[in-house]
Amino acid sequence: MAASVDPLVVGRVIGDVVDMFVPTATMSVYFNSKHVTNGCDIKPSMAVNPPRLLISGHPCDLYTLVMTDPDAPSPSEPHMREWVHWIVVDIPGGANLSQGKEIVPYSGPRPPIGIHRYILLLFKQKSPIGMIDQPASRANFNTRLFARHFNLDLPVAATYFNSQKEPATKKYALAA
Repeated sequence: MAASVDPLVVGRVIGDVVDMFVPTATMSVYFNSKHVTNGCDIKPSMAVNPPRLLISGHPCDLYTLVMTDPDAPSPSEPHMREWVHWIVVDIPGGANLSQGKEIVPYSGPRPPIGIHRYILLLFKQKSPIGMIDQPASRANFNTRLFARHFNLDLPVAATYFNSQKEPATKKYALAA
């Protein structure tokens, strides 16, 4: 087994969301200056805005990015598995995500209970996808079926991070 997919097996990304694959592209994910590594912790407040992604690849190649949470609404009872957080298609290799077409607008992590996995998967496209309809709901998304429907095969890169609900900040009113 390739060392680059080991954390994806341990984190049950391979199995719960996608099948075993061999990475053939690189994808670096950053929330501000924080580099996302498999299994790292990212606070929801740090991930309010979409991450910056650096994708390898030739400018003639097109990619699809899917961000999903397989632990919705809770890791012990993920009956809404998967919750789709973001879909961008037709991303040119080596380009900025803004050059792709956003199908599902970014929605940052908001785990209600427990520690959730947020998975970013990159698929190489065989042809342009163009504008497509958004899924009817963010709940019960299925990455495997989505990939099959758009002829995407297995991912070429993936990374995931963990996030959990942050404690509410206490604000105390000063007595006058």
